[in-house]
Amino acid sequence: MLLSRQVLHSSLYHPVYLYLNERNSIVGVNKVTVKVRVRRLTPDAQIPKAAKRGDVAFDLYSMIDHELKPGERFAVPTGIALEIPEGYEGQVRPRSGLALKEGISVLNTPGTIDSGYRGEIKTIIINLGETSFKITKGMRISQLAIRPVPEVQFIEVEELSSTERGGGGFGSTGV
Repeated sequence: MLLSRQVLHSSLYHPVYLYLNERNSIVGVNKVTVKVRVRRLTPDAQIPKAAKRGDVAFDLYSMIDHELKPGERFAVPTGIALEIPEGYEGQVRPRSGLALKEGISVLNTPGTIDSGYRGEIKTIIINLGETSFKITKGMRISQLAIRPVPEVQFIEVEELSSTERGGGGFGSTGV
């Protein structure tokens, strides 16, 4: 028996609802489909796709071959441009297998793609490993997640409320 519907998240356009039973157990979630327009900048560019059904991020593919030396940074072209709807952002993230096995990571993780950006999507990667890494055309190089962005208003004040943590940062709560 469904007793309540609660807002889990509300973006500018799409609220997400949790459906709860009498024990406050989740019995359902309505899902929102976000349509992201993709333009191939070259005919052989690959459209982002999830490796498995239900994955939260979509693979991005390299358009070139490149040897990445240890410590080297490089912007890998994907050959695509996106039109992300207003109220959302794209996040470029590392692939965990490349990070663990090869020491390859996204340098500015997550890389932010604003909804107004229409240029080529590139992944800024770094080789943190001890040997060169060969990027090949068509290789899954990073992942793209589409996330809602709240509308934010900054309010200037004379003082902030106090908390137990206060101004402690940079390891002040333990490493």
